[in-house]
Parts: sequence; C-alpha cells; structure tokens
Amino acid sequence: MNLFLHALQRPFVWLWRIRHQCGYGVHSPFAFDLITQVIYERTPYYKYKELKTEQRKQSAHHNRAWRREPLKVKRLLFRLVNRMQPHTLIDAGKTAASALYLKAGKDNVDYTAASQLDELFLEAGIPVDFAWLHDYKHPHFVEEVFCLCADRAGKHSLFVIEGIGYSRAMRALWKRIKQDERTGITFNLYDVGLVFFDKTKIKQHYIVNF
Repeated sequence: MNLFLHALQRPFVWLWRIRHQCGYGVHSPFAFDLITQVIYERTPYYKYKELKTEQRKQSAHHNRAWRREPLKVKRLLFRLVNRMQPHTLIDAGKTAASALYLKAGKDNVDYTAASQLDELFLEAGIPVDFAWLHDYKHPHFVEEVFCLCADRAGKHSLFVIEGIGYSRAMRALWKRIKQDERTGITFNLYDVGLVFFDKTKIKQHYIVNF
C-alpha cells in the first residue's frame, strides 16, 4: 500500500477498531495481561532515549527503510522482547532501525538478520524463540520465512508480523497464519500481528486498537 494512502486511511481504521481498546471484553488472563501490561504499557523506559539517540546517529548510513517504521511499533518490539526474553531472534526483512530495539530488549540474544531467504541460516535443532517478519511488500517472502520458522517454534515462541492490514495479500496471509495448525493465540494490531505457539492455551484471535 502507498504510505500516503495508508496515512489517510489511518483515522478510519482507528475509529473502526475503537471498541477493541484497553483489553475491554477480554476474559483470558494471559491476553488481558499482554494487552494491558505490554501492548498498552506507557512506562518511559530509559533505553528509549538511548535508542532514539543511536538511531539518529546511524540513520545517515542507511536507506529510507531504516526510518520508515513507526516509533510505536519499534517500542512495542522492545517491550515484547523484554517480556519474552528469547534466546534466539530472527529479524527477516530489509535492514531497519527496529533491529536496535530488538537487540536492546535482551542482552546477548542470539540475533540473526536475513533480508532474503538464502540469508536465513538456522542451525539444526535450534528453536526460534522470537521472529520479526517485516517485508509486507513481499508477502510471499514473509510466508516462506514464517513456514520455515514455525517448524522451529516452541511453547514460548512469539512471531511478530508487520503490515497484516496493509494490503489484500497481507490480510489473506494473516488469515492463513491464524488457521495454521501450528499456531495458537493471535493478536491483530493492524500494523503488526502477534502469533503465539502455546498449544496448552485455547486458540483465540484478538483485535487490539493499537
């Protein structure tokens, strides 16, 4: 989707989703905690200031993709990694500032970046604890990476997928991901989708006005 058109559409999307705000109507303790304590968390983490400074410092050496991601999405990624504390982290998509926020969420995380499928090297037997898939302009690439990583997902894994509401192709992909027998609880934040793999919890799909 053209970014200008996406910006024009944003107020209407927000109004349509307003009833899905602040965890209203959510009865699952797990989902309510994630929505109120992570997605809507407003704590001004001290690292936010450091990350903003570091991003500005590095921005001159990168392309527009480095600056494209919304600040609220980058901060959400930081909070999610900080909450999940993954051992392995896959960053699939063009190099972007979100990488700084992902790595800041946990010191010494085993971080792997791949802008193309042939750059995605997964060691045999190593699970994928956290994956950030952010190339919504190429849904086929996103789906291929998802399929590869989902086979390595465990009970505590979390995948975050950018742009699930940005195009017809991404909306169709999100539907397939929700229906995938490997996935569990999902959260639709429009800008991103969160996919959990804990099969001990009842599979439900939540919409959150983010």
